[in-house]
Amino acid sequence: MTLRSWGQLPGDPAVDERWWAERTATLPQLDGSLLAYGNGRSYGDVCLNGGATLLHTRGMDRFIAFDEASGVLSCEAGVLLSDILDVFVPRGWFLPVTPGTRFVTVGGAIANDVHGKNHHGAGTFGCHVRRFELLRSDGSRCLCSPGENADWFAATIGGLGLTGLITWVEMDLKRIAGVGVAVENFRFNGLDEFFSLNATAEASHDYTVAWIDCLAATPRGIFVAGDHVAASDLALPPRKPGNLPLTLPADWPFSLVNGVSLRAFNQAYYHRPLPAKAVVHYEPFFYPLDAVAHWNRLYGRKGFYQYQFVLPMAARELLGDILRCIATSGQGSFLAVLKTFGHLPSPGLLSFPMPGVTLALDFPNRGAPTLALFERLDAMVGAARGRLYAAKDARMSGEFFQRSTPRLSEFMPYIDPKFSSGFARRVLPC
Repeated sequence: MTLRSWGQLPGDPAVDERWWAERTATLPQLDGSLLAYGNGRSYGDVCLNGGATLLHTRGMDRFIAFDEASGVLSCEAGVLLSDILDVFVPRGWFLPVTPGTRFVTVGGAIANDVHGKNHHGAGTFGCHVRRFELLRSDGSRCLCSPGENADWFAATIGGLGLTGLITWVEMDLKRIAGVGVAVENFRFNGLDEFFSLNATAEASHDYTVAWIDCLAATPRGIFVAGDHVAASDLALPPRKPGNLPLTLPADWPFSLVNGVSLRAFNQAYYHRPLPAKAVVHYEPFFYPLDAVAHWNRLYGRKGFYQYQFVLPMAARELLGDILRCIATSGQGSFLAVLKTFGHLPSPGLLSFPMPGVTLALDFPNRGAPTLALFERLDAMVGAARGRLYAAKDARMSGEFFQRSTPRLSEFMPYIDPKFSSGFARRVLPC
């Protein structure tokens, strides 16, 4: 079988993969479980169903309707966010919330209730979903919205694909002035400076995020704030839909990410020439890694883990201890993204964001030493009543997930009896 998650970690493959292209079709009747698989950009096993069936939903890729006056889009769940951008950015519309890659399906964005650089003002992706159809394994179809079957709506947003198959979605797009993003860049030294910059920027900018050097003795990084602007007067480079200028070859025998390369990269990245203000095309601002196809191959055949957590703001001082623990381990990440979540509540019962600070890091799979580091990080995050992001996880314990997911008991009755995943079997109560 061929379908894998983005982390490319070893695991049990599905025994059956079925291409799913018709939203009106009935689900197959199987002895084992099934799971929708969008574009495989989840990092761990939340999109995998080892030993059972995956429904590859990219064939459900049609636009259904669009209201030019209100920006309300109806589309099938297999549509990629990149498809929406390619069609609607030229017409003056953008995604209300976008993660760090545009190669995610709409159904996957809902199932993981993804977030972006504007969480402080816009919340999660699910905050902008009006309604969707949910197909259950018993053949029933449930129209879900905040006003109709609201309990199913809340269970399915952030529900990790376990409540059934989302067939089509109605969502809001955001009006923008043009393809440009006005960016301000700030170098910072120390976490106090980051939080000060962030508080000021969130009050006046739609988008905020920081890269942090997690190997430095004193945490340092680059803070970025941005807003959509018109850019018709700029000589912006042309963008072709789906254009990826660089592709890494497959099957690296070893990880190119190691202590030497990490320190060299972080040093060069922090000190690179950086304008205080600039206007850039939206693609490198929102999706810098999408410029390299299959960048996950940098980590070699053993794959990699992403560890993303959120701490309540009252525990933000713990962030320094966590960074010191990572630096001491020598297993730092050059893809270390730091930002804060605002107070707008997520609509989903299992949605990851909560008010606080979140850090996402990538780690080459070095086996036991990497897993031992994660155990140490879990202990600190758990003691602070933090959470780990299921969409990025491949090894969290069931005890940790259950303890850190306050609405799990409300969610459990909505799981479809025929839907499952590797993640679900690993962390959910029996």
